[in-house]
Amino acid sequence: MSFIPLPERQETAFIVFCDFDETYFPHHLNEKLTRNIYHLEEFIRKQSEEKGLRLGWVTGSSLDSVFDKMKKAGMRYLPHFIASDLGTEITYFHEDGTVQTDGEWLTQINSQHFNEKTIHAIRSLLEKQSGIVLEPQTQMGISKYKHNFYYYSQGADHEALETIRQTAALHEVGININRCNPLAGDPEDAYDIDFIPLGTGKGEIVRYILQKHGLSRQQAAAFGDSGNDLNMLKSVEFGYLLANATEEAKAKHAHITADRYSKGILTTLEHIVKGQP
Repeated sequence: MSFIPLPERQETAFIVFCDFDETYFPHHLNEKLTRNIYHLEEFIRKQSEEKGLRLGWVTGSSLDSVFDKMKKAGMRYLPHFIASDLGTEITYFHEDGTVQTDGEWLTQINSQHFNEKTIHAIRSLLEKQSGIVLEPQTQMGISKYKHNFYYYSQGADHEALETIRQTAALHEVGININRCNPLAGDPEDAYDIDFIPLGTGKGEIVRYILQKHGLSRQQAAAFGDSGNDLNMLKSVEFGYLLANATEEAKAKHAHITADRYSKGILTTLEHIVKGQP
């Protein structure tokens, strides 16, 4: 791995939680957006070294997918941690080059009812009883703790989505539902349907990491671009959607950055850091 780990101070003073796709990483890269990423990276590096800031990416993508996109953008620095596959697994990247999986987090995951047999039962029940078809997201693959599907809009979406939620709850499986963002390579007029174990997800990751470092929500910021980031944003004092966020998400969250992508993160963080002790 050719990326550079960020500096680590013994005590953590502030944590930044960031969605990755269409937040930290823009899928439609150009010279200006790439340059903005480098400016953000340098700010994060300096704040990590001097002020004890930590950066974590909380993403629906797998680690391999994140690394591929980092290479595409020419990114230099690894975050302090990546909570991959919708916050079902946490990996730490230390300054000495070691990589560590959070075993404590894995022991807390309630995966008793989360397996391929249960997910198959949910899909079968939805199709037979309600005519709801969930199409596998083959490009995402299946991870140990996350199974991805698309639900294509057929009208009366609210009723269909509520039926999906209730069926997942009946089988004691967690679920994340979010309107697809074509900018990230998703199809039009579709919803992401992600089945995950109970007690996982982006908001849960924030609460776990803050508790692990003995920090309060006032000592954290979060940035995202879509509906599946809202629980994360609401779990911290400084939670922002980026200016490039989906309209669906913006309708549900008041705090929006003035700029898009990395520039939006950087200018907002500069303002927040100035107000920190």
